[in-house]
Amino acid sequence: MPTPPSHTAAAPFAGLELLSSAVILVDGQLAIRYINPGAENLFAISQRKLLGQPLERLLGKPAGLSAALENALRTNWSYTGQDLTVTCREASPIRLDCTVTPIEAAGARLLLEFRPIDAQLRVAREEQLLQQQQANRELIRNLAHEIKNPLGGIRGSAQLLQHELDDPQLREFTDVIIAEADRLQDLMNRLLSSHCMMRPAALNIHDVLERVRRLILAEFPALDIRRDYDLSLPEFTADREQLIQAVLNIVRNAAQALGGSGEIRLRTRVARQVTLAKRRYRLALELQVIDNGPGIPAEIRDRIFYPLVSGREGGSGLGLSLAQSFIEQHQGMIEVDSRPGRTCFTILLPITERA
Repeated sequence: MPTPPSHTAAAPFAGLELLSSAVILVDGQLAIRYINPGAENLFAISQRKLLGQPLERLLGKPAGLSAALENALRTNWSYTGQDLTVTCREASPIRLDCTVTPIEAAGARLLLEFRPIDAQLRVAREEQLLQQQQANRELIRNLAHEIKNPLGGIRGSAQLLQHELDDPQLREFTDVIIAEADRLQDLMNRLLSSHCMMRPAALNIHDVLERVRRLILAEFPALDIRRDYDLSLPEFTADREQLIQAVLNIVRNAAQALGGSGEIRLRTRVARQVTLAKRRYRLALELQVIDNGPGIPAEIRDRIFYPLVSGREGGSGLGLSLAQSFIEQHQGMIEVDSRPGRTCFTILLPITERA
């Protein structure tokens, strides 16, 4: 292993400190000779700890990158890798584009420039999700309208038939028809409820969470619902009833996944410089619902917000879909991260300055 260079070795590369992108220089043995402040921020580690260390210690072994670096050293050709997944020590994986450029400067042989693409992928994923949700809602809405009309006729006919029947056993059949028609009617109303007019007003998110907490504990008294609130959060404008219903659907979904007993944590924080629906907001509300349940089944994880998709036997598959619709009407978004033992729903809502 080469001897670690002194801090004065960074002097020839002083101009790289001005770049916002992450830059790393390595020598012919792929030992780190220099990293700029952008790389220190991206990988959350100081240059002092990395100088002279193998590049693999920092980046791990992303697929194809090691072979590309060896090839760049051998042929003196540049290399561009897209959508590389890098795992830095104990941190979460980072998705990056990487450009490798051969150089000859102060013992360095390769210049690696990294550009994180998580933000780009998130915007693209959000846009795709919005389009899919809109198409699904229009389909469900049209289907619900088509079902409601004949459903009313079926229920009315069953009621008229019931009055003509004297045999109690035969009336049991009409009772079933009426009950099932009412159940379907309620289902159709819930499918259409996400298109109701909003009634925005100033509110405090913690008042909403306390209301949800009381309702859930009344339904699932064995739950342990913990509060982790940022009390400095300002009031913001939203439809109180829609927001209560959205959060209630998510928390109830978590409670049902826990089987009525377990731990749910309600966490609020301020998020800064957030992009929602292609618009940049200086401040946003971050609300997280975290449970220690079994997690969302992998086969439905990408479709969890679609109407009529449920991971629970007997579930209608409408709770999370309606929550998504209500949050979208507030120009916000919902993200989910799930693994066995921890599922986290994150709601982001813009905080706009009121006149």
